[in-house]
Amino acid sequence: MALERVDKLLASTGRWSRREIKDLIRQGRVWAAGRPVARPEEKWDPAEVELQVDGQGVDCAPHVYVMLHKPAGLVSATQDSRQATVLSLLPEHLQRRGLFPVGRLDKDTTGLLLLTDDGPLAHALLSPRKHVDKVYYARVDGALDRTDVEALAAGMVLEDGLHCLPAGLEVLGDGSECRVTLREGKYHQVKRMLAARGKPVVALHRLSMGPLALDGGLAPGNWRFLTERETAQLKSLGGCP
Repeated sequence: MALERVDKLLASTGRWSRREIKDLIRQGRVWAAGRPVARPEEKWDPAEVELQVDGQGVDCAPHVYVMLHKPAGLVSATQDSRQATVLSLLPEHLQRRGLFPVGRLDKDTTGLLLLTDDGPLAHALLSPRKHVDKVYYARVDGALDRTDVEALAAGMVLEDGLHCLPAGLEVLGDGSECRVTLREGKYHQVKRMLAARGKPVVALHRLSMGPLALDGGLAPGNWRFLTERETAQLKSLGGCP
């Protein structure tokens, strides 16, 4: 991997400005490979060097991967002039890293949301050609039955002409609950398909995206970084290095 300037590596975390980093280095508070950094322009391999600020290790990985349990009431966007976004749930230094949602959940939809600054991986996971399953739990007004399962499995054409790829529908309990599996992510797709069947959605929750399942220990509004294994699985699925 190419060598990078220390000030650039630290600035990429979003925790400090370039000016703040220069002050930290001048004060002897930044260490690399077990010794104080003398100049901001010192270059190191970000994959190999151990950086510390005030004795605390700093992760300078080129990309960040965050699992968020999205609550209702927030929009899945990086910014919005009128409404709070999912990024407001993250600490400021992560907000400054340029993270964005991989796919969108409606304002009232809850569940798994992946946030990252890795554009190629996000594109791969959202591409219909990659066939990355997205699984949702839905509660509807009405009772789903076998004819609904068959309709989604055959692929639907909605009244506005939208062509939907074949989707999985597993009816649960008395028919008012179900799991829906999509291999694409068109606008309000689950809600529109089920509404077209005369069973409008009253609650929607995303359970998983490919191999990545929502952590049962994450309460709504909470987040965590992906594990190395989870990140590797997503990259393998998306065909990314």
